[in-house]
Amino acid sequence: MPPALLTDTKLQRLLAWLSPAFPVGAYTYSHALEAAVEAGVVGSADDLAHWLDAVLRHGSGLADAVFLGEAWRCTQAGETAALAPLAERAVAFQPAAELRLETTQQGRAFLAAVSKAWPCPALLGLGQVSPLPYPVVVGVACAGHEIPLRWSTTAYLHAFAANLISAGVRLIPLGQSDGLAVMAGLEPTISHVTDQALESGIDDLATAVPMLDWYAMRHETQYTRLFRS
Repeated sequence: MPPALLTDTKLQRLLAWLSPAFPVGAYTYSHALEAAVEAGVVGSADDLAHWLDAVLRHGSGLADAVFLGEAWRCTQAGETAALAPLAERAVAFQPAAELRLETTQQGRAFLAAVSKAWPCPALLGLGQVSPLPYPVVVGVACAGHEIPLRWSTTAYLHAFAANLISAGVRLIPLGQSDGLAVMAGLEPTISHVTDQALESGIDDLATAVPMLDWYAMRHETQYTRLFRS
């Protein structure tokens, strides 16, 4: 099979799916950032940049990118039976209840929205998969619409970072220009993580962000909060 090419139509779909306006509820999650801000661990633009760099390189950023890639490859190869165990493994990588909720609720919402507006045969089998993590659904959708894996991965990581920057701008709080500077500074990180994910398989995968895991668990009992994780 020839490699997928990024056409104008495919690019428009990718931009729509990973836009902050896409109805998956991403804006309601902070991925443990809210607890870290309350504890004073993240209190400036520099802190936010360092936190997100670690999450992308060593936490959910890299893990999600690898799971997205595996789902994309399975779909391209017609190995749909592999998607259910892959989804279970992706959910098992979530160390806290709220992070599990974050990925599975977004996964279900993404599947419902894309299936209605951009249906394709690859998405049909996901209705029987449960739980259904977000990166797996995105990988299947991108493969089903023949959107190249590299651009799918880069867009996913960019959207992941942008959502957490938006949360940081509101929580710390920061100015919009500070948030944009953090986003610009993460460009090399996103490119690096994309490259690493494309070169990695599931058996290579591990995470090493114990502070994030700790604050994700603390957020579950945090008294005052704006976000769901």
